[in-house]
This record gives sequence, C-alpha cells and structure tokens, in this order.
Amino acid sequence: MNGDVRRLDTFPAVRLPAASGGLPVEVVLIAQIGVGAGSPLIAATAALQRGHAEYVDALDEPSARIGASDFARGDTTALYSFVVGAQGHPFHRHAGHRAFTAVSGSGGTLLRFSTASDAQVEADPQAFVDALRHVEIPPDCLFTVRFGGGTWHQFLPLDPRGGHPALFALSCHTDELGGALDPDLRRRVLAGDADIPSLTECLPAPVAARLATLDAGRVPVVRLALYEPRRSLQGRACALARGWSGRVRAALARARRPAGFFDVAGGHRVVAPGAPAADSLLRTQFADGFDHEDGFVLDLPAAETPALDADALLARLLDGFVHNAPGGVAHLMRLRNVLVRPFGLRTSPLGCPVSSLLGDAPQRFAGRHPVLAQRIDAGGRRAEVILGADDKHLRFRSCVGVERLPNGDLRCSLATRVRNRNVFGALYMRLIDRTHRAYVAPTMLRRAVAAVVGETGVAMPDVVVRLQANPS
Repeated sequence: MNGDVRRLDTFPAVRLPAASGGLPVEVVLIAQIGVGAGSPLIAATAALQRGHAEYVDALDEPSARIGASDFARGDTTALYSFVVGAQGHPFHRHAGHRAFTAVSGSGGTLLRFSTASDAQVEADPQAFVDALRHVEIPPDCLFTVRFGGGTWHQFLPLDPRGGHPALFALSCHTDELGGALDPDLRRRVLAGDADIPSLTECLPAPVAARLATLDAGRVPVVRLALYEPRRSLQGRACALARGWSGRVRAALARARRPAGFFDVAGGHRVVAPGAPAADSLLRTQFADGFDHEDGFVLDLPAAETPALDADALLARLLDGFVHNAPGGVAHLMRLRNVLVRPFGLRTSPLGCPVSSLLGDAPQRFAGRHPVLAQRIDAGGRRAEVILGADDKHLRFRSCVGVERLPNGDLRCSLATRVRNRNVFGALYMRLIDRTHRAYVAPTMLRRAVAAVVGETGVAMPDVVVRLQANPS
C-alpha cells in the first residue's frame, strides 16, 4: 500500500491479511456496467426486495432471505439480498463466513474492514483502528467480497454528499450455523427464524467512540478500477459523468414500479381425460343432458404433497384458485367482462370454471368457500365440491376434487359441464371452447395446485395438455 498504481491483465483484486490470524478479506472487481446504471439498478431491485415475504428493514441494511437453509437435508447455506443506501450502515460483524456479489451505486462504494481479534481489542481499542483497511470501488461496478467470521465491516458511498446508494448485494451465508453463535440464536437459526439483523453484532461503544475521532486520511486504502486509474483525469471525468447520469436514471427507476414475471416450461403434466370419473359428483349435475363437458387432472408424486387429509388439501386447492390465479387468464377475463357487460351477463375476475368461489352458495366448504354440494370420503382419501352458477345464456357446474391414489400420489381434478339456455349460449361456447380447453382450465388447475404444495406465487412448470374429443 505504498501509493503505486499497477496495471493488471485480469480482475483487479486485493487480499487483506487478517490481523487476528484468521481468514483474509478478499475483494475482486469483476466488471463495470453502463454509465449511471448502478443507482437505478439498486433503486429497482430495492423495490422488488420490499415486496418479498421475508423482507426486513433494520440496521440501515434492508434485506430479504431469498433462499433458506434446509438442515433436515444437510443444507446449511442461505441466500440473502441486501441494500446499503446513501447513508451507509454501521460497523458490524457476523459470526459466520460471508461471500457476496454486489453492484456499486453510481457514486462508488467505500468498503471498510477491521480484522482485529476480540482479545486484541479488549487489550487496546486502538488495535481495531490499527487493523482498519479501506477498499474503494468505482461507480457502477460488479464486484465480489469474501471474509471470515468475526470480520468487522462497514459499507458506505464513496461520496456521502452525492445521494447515491452504496450497493446492492446477493450474499451467500455458506454455513448459517457457522461461528460462535449463542444458544438462543442457534435455536432461532435451526427454527428458520434468523435473518441478517439477528445475525449481526454492532461495534462496541468504546471502539465506536475511538473510530469517530479517526482521521480517515491515515487509513491504508486500496483503490480498484477498470480501464483507467480512479484518481487519473479520465477516471475522475468518468466518475463525474456516472454520478450525474445515475441521479437522473435512478429518479426514473423510482418513478416506475418494477414487476417480476416467470414462465417455466416442462414438468408435471395436466391431462384431459375428457369424461369425469364414473363416481364423480359431476355425474349428478345435468344428468338429463348437457351441451359441453371437459375434465382435467394433474397427478403429484407422494413425496411432493403434504401429509394431509383430502379435505384439507382440497381447501388449499380452492384457495389456490382464488389467490394464485394466472395473470394470463385474468387478462382474458377482463376482456371478456368488457365484451359481455352490454348483454347483462355475469362478470368475474376468475375464470368461469371457478368464478362462483367469489359469489354465494347454500353451503360453505372448510367454512369459507361457497359451494353447491360437497363430499368427503370417510377415510380422508378423497374430497370433492360442486361449483357453478346460472346465467342468461347458459348454466355451468364444475367439480373440483382431490384424491389420494393407492400408490400415495395425489390427483387434483377440475371438470365442467355446461347446458346452453339459448342460441347465444351455444354461440358463446363455440367461440371460447378451444381456448377454454387448451389454456384457461388447465392453466388455472396448474396454478391452484401450487397452493396445495405450498408454492403460492412461485412458478410451477407450464401445462402440457393432451386434448381429446368432447365425449358429449
């Protein structure tokens, strides 16, 4: 750290030996992204992070656990996202090893590390300052950081007056049980209740007071850069341009609400056997005649389904139809509602096979779902309900069911019968028949099944539909 500038033919990197004799701190600069791209990326990602189910905002480090440990299967790793904003965050440490990949804001990032041991600091708080090292990351850069448990660290924007966030990171906790965890915290980790704040220890007050009087200019610093040295004329001009561009682009990013999408192919098959099972409740509906009939089933392996009775699984399936409806079907229903409203027909945000779940009916399944009829086998292996409604142009009845097969697999089914009331009903069914069979009904069943296996809001594989002729 003698102030010389060295040109490298690979990733600029620094390895800081630990004063305590433990693992070193390693920082590697990987790439520089577009001019002013760091701050808007962080703004957009921070907005998505706030919507995560495991979002936590504490210690000036908003975070979300995006991948939990599975100790029962021997997986002790965990994945987190976190953001450090324009104010930076306090000096702190974790018991376990850390490795993360980050993007710096459009004003650059200052990384501060102290690897003094507890014994060294207890003997003399100045030991913390003596072990202090700074690493500067340029604006709009992708970089990695790795350090051992017990390493004190703090992340800040390079220019605290610039208004840019310090960084966004994806962090791998290589062993969520690593380090000297106290018994209470260890129990929380094993129970899956830990998060970044609970795994964080802030700097003791005497050391923080000593640090507050420190002349930062006396701390050894390594400046990593790509293309041009950071303190060169070109490097300063680039930093200035990135700072101004980042402010404008970040403001635009904050004005636009980000959204996530998924589209995964392959996996469990939704098949269309055509006629409902011989003992299905649907056989009791329109027994004297109907104009349309379809049926779809999705079989889940026993290992992928919860060990619950059929009635509890069916309640989850019905919840899935209501709360995990596919966006594509919702768009089609909005268009359909606009087109049929002048004719005075029923409208609903849910697809017609299950639209009555948002209405009223004589019975309630599981105390909350309106149904026309229900049946639960005494052995708890099968449960079915009848949904449906009468409209000006047609009447429909749908049967939703779950059945535990002899081999332990779970069969989820959705079948529908329709009786037309007039010529308009017949024309309406002819127009929607293929879309209903090929997309609407099987897609709704697939997404509802996600709720059964506890994956509500998470992508399940796309539907593969085998169409058969209408048996009616």
